[in-house]
Amino acid sequence: MSSTDSSGYEGFTAEERAAMKDHAKELKTASRRTSRAEKAALAVQEVLAKIAEMSDSDRIMAERIHAVVTANAPTLAPKLWYGMPSYALDGKVVCFFQSAEKFKTRYATLGFSDQANLDQGTMWASAFALTEVTAEVETRIAALVKQAVS
Repeated sequence: MSSTDSSGYEGFTAEERAAMKDHAKELKTASRRTSRAEKAALAVQEVLAKIAEMSDSDRIMAERIHAVVTANAPTLAPKLWYGMPSYALDGKVVCFFQSAEKFKTRYATLGFSDQANLDQGTMWASAFALTEVTAEVETRIAALVKQAVS
């Protein structure tokens, strides 16, 4: 490309670069652990610590999501993914939480990867905007994570 290209691409945002650095750190830390049980226990601790660092609104939602996911899909293992709480099956992320604060967005996100069994026809949602986790939202999340691992 020439230096006169005016496509406007500025590269990754500071938040995206920070998330990639977080992910590299997570991979490095995970490779140092010895036993599977130790890896699992430390991963849970890391997820809970990351949730505790969040701003009040994001923290409250992440705590509720963590409780709902672990109660309704116990086969999913908590782990950090790009610096955010996620839940994996056999090491592959199935669902994740993105805080609004970290990515400077107006809402938090609950997302599902292609590993989730949410297929419904030829089109289905794979991410949901969250501004609050109410009892109704908890019920919907519980149903989604159950379906995701079925």
